[in-house]
Amino acid sequence: MMDNELFGVTVLEYIGYLASLMVLLSFTMKAIKKLRVVNMMGCILFIIYGFFMPSLRIGLPIIIANAAILVVNAYYLFKLKQK
Repeated sequence: MMDNELFGVTVLEYIGYLASLMVLLSFTMKAIKKLRVVNMMGCILFIIYGFFMPSLRIGLPIIIANAAILVVNAYYLFKLKQK
């Protein structure tokens, strides 16, 4: 499934590019809630990307870092909602 190509780019590569774009877009936002939500979407895409790496040894650093960022974002969104 991840080996399919469109314009010479695999689905997995598109997921990685989309994840990068989401994280980049999140840094352009002034509204903190929107920033965290968009950043979380990027983190989720990076986690998916990490699981589809050729081996878990390669993907694990991507998965761990983005899972941690996802948890931090979720925590602060929850705190924001409490106010």
